[in-house]
Amino acid sequence: MHTSARIAGLLTGVTLALGGVGFLASAAHADIPACTRMVEQTGVAASGAVTAACTQGVHNDLKGCVAGLTAAGVPGGAANGACRLAANPP
Repeated sequence: MHTSARIAGLLTGVTLALGGVGFLASAAHADIPACTRMVEQTGVAASGAVTAACTQGVHNDLKGCVAGLTAAGVPGGAANGACRLAANPP
């Protein structure tokens, strides 16, 4: 194997590894537990539907998150706040 091919392979591997670290770091900023805690403060139990909706918020699908939470019985303002908290924790 030529030196240039080895260097290209090494650079590709490093790029992929750093990209994965960036993806994991962005996921670390997400906060599903904070979203579900806010939902529970409204008196709605943290069901699978609530967790699924909060997960949509983590992925910046705020409309889908709010729709899922309101379908689970969370009032609109609280649903909006919980979804925003999931996407952008304090």
